[in-house]
Amino acid sequence: MSYLEQINSPADLKKLNISQMQTLASEIRDAILNRDSTVGGHVGPNLGIVETAIALHYVFNSPRDKIVWDVSHQCYPHKLLTGRKEGFLTVEGMQKISGYTNQDESEHDFFKVGHTSTSVSLACGLAKARNLRGEKHNVIAVIGDGSLSGGEALEGFSNAAVLNSNIIIILNDNEMSIAENHGGLYTNLRLLRETNGKAECNMFKALGFDYHYVADGNSLEAMIDVLNKTKDTNRPTVIHIHTLKGKGYALAEQDKEPWHWSVPFNLKDGSPKWNMSGENYNDITYDYLLKKIKNDPTVVAVNAGTPGVFGLNAERRKVLGEHFVDVGIAEEHGVAFTSALAKGGCKPIFMVMSSFIQRTYDQLSQDLALNNNPAVILVAWGGISGADMTHLCSFDISMISNIPNLVYLAPTTVEEYLAMLDWGLEQNKHPVVIRMPKEIVHTTANVDKNYDNLNTYQTAAQGKDVAIIAAGSFFGLGQQVAEELKKHHLTPTLINPRYLTGVDKSCLEKLKAEHKLVITLEDGELDGGFGEKVGRFYGPSEMKVLNYGSFKEFTDRADLTDLYNRYHLTVKQIVDDILQNI
Repeated sequence: MSYLEQINSPADLKKLNISQMQTLASEIRDAILNRDSTVGGHVGPNLGIVETAIALHYVFNSPRDKIVWDVSHQCYPHKLLTGRKEGFLTVEGMQKISGYTNQDESEHDFFKVGHTSTSVSLACGLAKARNLRGEKHNVIAVIGDGSLSGGEALEGFSNAAVLNSNIIIILNDNEMSIAENHGGLYTNLRLLRETNGKAECNMFKALGFDYHYVADGNSLEAMIDVLNKTKDTNRPTVIHIHTLKGKGYALAEQDKEPWHWSVPFNLKDGSPKWNMSGENYNDITYDYLLKKIKNDPTVVAVNAGTPGVFGLNAERRKVLGEHFVDVGIAEEHGVAFTSALAKGGCKPIFMVMSSFIQRTYDQLSQDLALNNNPAVILVAWGGISGADMTHLCSFDISMISNIPNLVYLAPTTVEEYLAMLDWGLEQNKHPVVIRMPKEIVHTTANVDKNYDNLNTYQTAAQGKDVAIIAAGSFFGLGQQVAEELKKHHLTPTLINPRYLTGVDKSCLEKLKAEHKLVITLEDGELDGGFGEKVGRFYGPSEMKVLNYGSFKEFTDRADLTDLYNRYHLTVKQIVDDILQNI
């Protein structure tokens, strides 16, 4: 029987000796690779933190002692040690747990966490609550060096330093973010590594922390020793450990960036099990950027630590050179920085995943929209999906479309996308956000090159009785509904609204003459979304309006087909609704 089979809780781990735990570490790495190669997930971060997770649960008494994991990119070993090993060993078990911490799964998790730079702030709150309640236990935050570039992490460090009580922050320094680290603070981390933690210039000591350095964070003996020394401390403490990202899997050790996260893959050679070929918007965008930069040196792409979302691998970043800026995992700074680039006379494009733009609301509103600077923001992966609850991308329309001055565009084809992108860069009147389509659709029809006349919809097919206003990625769904209605002797009007930030009053007013019903389709949350704007316009009139989109809820790895059925987003359901209301 393997040691992992015997571990059902941290109490079982405490029965092992160092040699046995070292064998256990190897078994944990095998389990991580088994899960990742089967269903996909974070590879390098979890492989590198195994010894730290074992040492934490060996020395501390979870859940009485509270361990908070940042981003959850490094929580797999923790899950394996806290009764969830079936989530790594069997396909059935893999469906039962997520790749992120979740207090609904285990008493050893305290928060649902999937976004970066939060663990120190959360740990501060737990420590303060402990103090106010007169309790005695350890509070430990685990944070990677990549997460340190996020503003909330620095805010948390600043607050933790003056807590004047037990809070232990383990900074896992593997010299990597998702891609390479960016930012001046990494100069100090490098100095501390090079001096074995003895450099006089130490930003953690400067803030007021007790500081310990572990040169080999993948050594069980070293980790257990330092944790025993700091356990039950009454001082804010930083333990800076140096680890190897991807440890134990040669491919992940040698080429760290692509192995931060992976789709299901073949263990032997690392090849993906999914077909990743074919035309895609990342290649289209990159090719556009190259051509644009060649003719205009003021064009610059900005990203916040997630270049892989846009296919900007190391080779492409090198080609873009000074026309690509990675600001670190700091979306807030990224938006403000982009706004100022536009003010300074450049043509910036801030490239961000929908789930992460939620972190930037204040900067979108104050630093960008209020100042009305003509920056462009590309939002990737927007729409209803079967993602983990921490990475849902269905809220961006509601959030962005209700900020004054912002123009939110939803292209339906490759040609429309490129036209909108080019217009956004060349105009100087508005901040422009573009929601990248999900599917590759081409058109031979002429597309508008100028979008200055805001909120003007485009009628793709003129009909009567029923009007279908289908935005962005759901335009194809609108086309399918229109075709199905023809079988019921209806000739609907089909409209591509293009703009998510307003209504075309003239177009909507004209529909009153020969239409009884208007339906809206949007790939996102209904509450506060695009369709509600149309519904509000028709409120005082006799026009019936049906809005289709997602509910206001956090879903978790839900089957997309099930979601579409529940949201009434199948062609049959929509057509049936129309026939009942016409």
